[in-house]
Amino acid sequence: MANPIIRIVRWLGFNPLMKENFSVSMKSIKSSRLRSTLTIMIIAIGITSLVGILTATDSLKALLNENFGKMGANSFAIRSNFSDTQSANKRARVINRRNINYNQAKEFVANYSIPSVTTISATALGNATIKYGSAKTNPIIRVIATDENNLGYVGAKISKGRSFNFRDIESSAFSAIIGSGVSSSLFKGIEPIGKIISVGAVRYEVIGVLETQGATFGGGVDNQVWIPLSNARATFLSDNSFYVIGIVPSLGVDQTKAIDAAEQLFRSIRRLSPIDPSDFRITKSDAMMEDIMNIMSYVTIAAFIIGIITLLGAAVGLMNIMLVSVKERTREIGTRKALGANSKTIKQQFLFESIVIGQLGGAFGILLGVAVGNLTAMLMKSPFVIPWFWMFCGVMVCLLVSVASGYLPAVRASKLDPIEALRYE
Repeated sequence: MANPIIRIVRWLGFNPLMKENFSVSMKSIKSSRLRSTLTIMIIAIGITSLVGILTATDSLKALLNENFGKMGANSFAIRSNFSDTQSANKRARVINRRNINYNQAKEFVANYSIPSVTTISATALGNATIKYGSAKTNPIIRVIATDENNLGYVGAKISKGRSFNFRDIESSAFSAIIGSGVSSSLFKGIEPIGKIISVGAVRYEVIGVLETQGATFGGGVDNQVWIPLSNARATFLSDNSFYVIGIVPSLGVDQTKAIDAAEQLFRSIRRLSPIDPSDFRITKSDAMMEDIMNIMSYVTIAAFIIGIITLLGAAVGLMNIMLVSVKERTREIGTRKALGANSKTIKQQFLFESIVIGQLGGAFGILLGVAVGNLTAMLMKSPFVIPWFWMFCGVMVCLLVSVASGYLPAVRASKLDPIEALRYE
């Protein structure tokens, strides 16, 4: 453990006294191997928790960026507004129900003049169990009623089979597109295309399988089943269902202009006067991404605080071991002072010990943290990342902890009276 570090010190060109001090420090660490190892482990655990959580968070951020990037920066949606329509002083005039119904969504699509791709969708079932023969999924599947344009809006791809076409929608076909999670749960080693699945009491033929998107905010498409909107209106949806209008402006169309036109048209469809507030909401994909990243930033802060608290415990342990070391080596300190070592040299020796223990703990902690963080990322099916920034932060934090923990014992050792120290038993 000591030899490589000593070689590094020599390579850096420290003066002979510093080299000797460092050599004495390493011998001291080796002589109290068990105590030093326990302290290194405490520091390593703190750094592991810090770097591990932050690595997993960075990996999840990369996944979210990738998935929202697929949706397109310009896309936006018109959704029902679930907030109250009351102000502090008066109740606003209520003209419409909270939900956006099918006729309003259809009218919008028919009259929206901005070049774009539009899609209408609704959640047919929120927590459904999908069955195929004796196999069934967990009750976490979302059944989405949609049209042939939803694929482009959500940024998904078909890995097997095909997507809906105009004929499927017009004929209210009993066809279904399933996510990769649904496919792996129901069709282990079986070709899913053409098989009949049960969605509630209704049977659908699988015509396509969506390409996996991994872990995404809100569940993603992996655990979804898509059925034709026209079919769902006859089997699952009602006049009180909540419809969502997705819009992807064509290349070169200004998003602000597209949103303004959409809001103006839909206010007209909802029969709102100029003084009425909008009773629906428009959400942009990049705004959603910003909100999610804000949430992730709080997770990052919380992880950092947890890691720092753990490292404070490690700092107390390191200070304790250094104080005990000073106590046990009082005669050694007296002998060194009697032979000519000054207070600065003694202080330097004990600081070296503290820094080496801290950096060894930090090195092990960073390696474990990166491994644990990326293992967690692998379970979430998010990309592998090397968190260089957090690794650098881990090194600096360990340096600060070791210097802060070792300074008081080093000062105490440097102030020992050599005569009294030589008498100490």
